[in-house]
Amino acid sequence: MTRNIKFSILTAAIFSMAMQNAFAFEPGNKVECIAPSTPGGGWDFTCRSAGKVLSELGLVPRSVQTVNMPGASGAVGFSHVISKRQGEENLLVATSTAMASQMAQGKYPGGPDQVSWIGTLGSDYGIIAVSNDSKYQSLSELLEALKDDPNSVKFTGGSGVGGWDHLKVLMTARAAGVENIAKITWLASHGGGSAITQVIGGHVSAYSGDISEAGGFIKSGDLRVLAVLSPERLEGEYASVPTAKEQGVDVIGPNWRGFYMPGGISEEVKDYWTHAIDTLYTSEEWKEMMARNGLMPFHVSGEGFEIFVKKQIDDMRSLSKEIGLMK
Repeated sequence: MTRNIKFSILTAAIFSMAMQNAFAFEPGNKVECIAPSTPGGGWDFTCRSAGKVLSELGLVPRSVQTVNMPGASGAVGFSHVISKRQGEENLLVATSTAMASQMAQGKYPGGPDQVSWIGTLGSDYGIIAVSNDSKYQSLSELLEALKDDPNSVKFTGGSGVGGWDHLKVLMTARAAGVENIAKITWLASHGGGSAITQVIGGHVSAYSGDISEAGGFIKSGDLRVLAVLSPERLEGEYASVPTAKEQGVDVIGPNWRGFYMPGGISEEVKDYWTHAIDTLYTSEEWKEMMARNGLMPFHVSGEGFEIFVKKQIDDMRSLSKEIGLMK
């Protein structure tokens, strides 16, 4: 064990020197990470866990300081960054799919071009599920029912109307060719657990949420997953769950976690942090962190991340307009 720890430290030190030689930019002694939420939430986890591994790998000279800045589903933190922190080279900001959905609906004081997109560090994936005794045996059966009558299948999940869980249903239906998706019934619940209870009890037809949230009900056999909204089948205990894509519905629904930085930073700075996040993601330390906290593989970075986020925002904005949430 001691030998492995020494080897890991040595490897991190060598890599840190290589990074410093490869990039003109080096991070300063005070690296901050804004978590636009209260302590204990998903954004707080992203800052603290990634900061810990960045330090262990020698990608930052000292520990990363997490600053909690809750308010308006991340909009308070975003406003702070674009108004007061532009151009700062040692500031990371935790983000996720929730930010994209809120930005898509005009609830942020600006758009994606005002910040620099760095990369993702994993994801939880959306699912469409029914009770074990549901009449719907496959995703195609459920979607055919929606095509015949969009109001025939009642969905629920942990978010309100226009939230991420709701949008996943609309994305799936639209990708399958369902018309009049605004007529699909969405019943908001007080959290994912309450939503699942409604489905298991036969009060609602189907559940939309994240697979980790529903894990206990899936294992108990109370909930049957018709599709996971991942690019390919998940590994491990959920390997038998089919994706929507393999069933002919080209849609993915990752609840990803990652970072953006202030706008106005140089390409050298952006390149450094992009490579740092790439390195963190592939490290054994981060793989162990993901396994302990239920995160699943999902990584895009740099320009690819920016393109991905903008497309996701555009898709969510289109859906929100289609169901009457926006003009």
